[in-house]
Amino acid sequence: MDKKLLDILVCPVSKASLHYHRETDELFCSASGLAYPIRDGIPVMLETEARKLTEAEREALKKQVRP
Repeated sequence: MDKKLLDILVCPVSKASLHYHRETDELFCSASGLAYPIRDGIPVMLETEARKLTEAEREALKKQVRP
């Protein structure tokens, strides 16, 4: 995922920053609890295409992005 693109993208629901999860090739937002797919290298930033994260996924991903 291009760092410059990731820096300007925000969650369309919460307007919070997004984080890239390499294993699932998704951008996730811990504020809204949504994961947005990346298809053919292009982030699909539509709420209707987003996947709701489970509570366990949210906690695990929060730990990964902490500084």
